[in-house]
Amino acid sequence: MTSTENEAEDVREWQYEPAKDQNQSLTELLQGFPREPHLWMYALRTSAALIIRSWMKLYHRFEIRGKERLPIGKSFIMVANHQSHLDTLCLVSAIPLRNIHRAFPAAAADYFFKGLPSSAFSSIVVNGLPFKRQARGAESLVLCRELLRNKGNILIIFPEGTRTTDGSPGVFKPGIGLLCSGTDIPIIPCYLEGAYESLPKGAWFPKPSKLILHIGESRVYDDNDAGRETFQHIASDLEDAVFSLKPTLLK
Repeated sequence: MTSTENEAEDVREWQYEPAKDQNQSLTELLQGFPREPHLWMYALRTSAALIIRSWMKLYHRFEIRGKERLPIGKSFIMVANHQSHLDTLCLVSAIPLRNIHRAFPAAAADYFFKGLPSSAFSSIVVNGLPFKRQARGAESLVLCRELLRNKGNILIIFPEGTRTTDGSPGVFKPGIGLLCSGTDIPIIPCYLEGAYESLPKGAWFPKPSKLILHIGESRVYDDNDAGRETFQHIASDLEDAVFSLKPTLLK
């Protein structure tokens, strides 16, 4: 290979490729997924995480039990009961700070990505994955599977689909079974207590109730065949796993 050819090869190797979202508006950038890895967004998210974790510790006396059960470094799914808007902040706070940019809470696109303020919080602070609930979220489930194929990514899902209105548990929807069936991705059941008492649906500011996140043993459903009954079985099994973590004294 001649020197001219070597120089041409070097140019090709170092060719600048602009970000795919460079021509998008700020709203489009925040509502899109997957997102480009912007340094400013990472810096803001890390700063927000430090503030939120300090506030959770001081104001809510937040406690995590079973944190060692999280298979950090691998791709996995965290599933939990859904009591409050505090739930996502609690689960993300269980992830080591260096891994928060690889943690993606599934968030209803029609609620959390409606306008610029909500999109900014959901994208920058929470790193939310816009989940389209229409047509049973089939398109979003495919996106979730693609996300989990990359080692080290963490998906956070609330299979009840919406927050409780009275503190009572909801039924896990079979979509979580469709996502987990036939894969070797670890599923981590989590139970959060205290969030409903602190910030029930309709409240504007949280009370200083103690929050405790219980993390259970991982489950895998790699030997399950696809099918409606299988999806429902997995959803029911995960529902039992999550609510079995509820402390006995509170039952």
